[in-house]
Amino acid sequence: MAEQMNSVFIEVTVDEPTASDPALGAKLEEVCPVSIFKGTDSGVDVVEENTDECVLCKLCLEAAPAGTVHVKKLYDGTELS
Repeated sequence: MAEQMNSVFIEVTVDEPTASDPALGAKLEEVCPVSIFKGTDSGVDVVEENTDECVLCKLCLEAAPAGTVHVKKLYDGTELS
């Protein structure tokens, strides 16, 4: 069986306590065009297998409190802001 590699190009993280906010989880799931976020009853999960699908649109950064969602380009080390 082939091993699936996640986050080769893009890394997405959400800081606490933002990650524990169910309303924000639902909002991030709604705005992300490539399903990187999954809203749950306990907050938000990052769907690791989808992170490399990120189109760098910044919609998640605009939907979340400033500085709480991080989108890092692993291939050059820069982070969107």
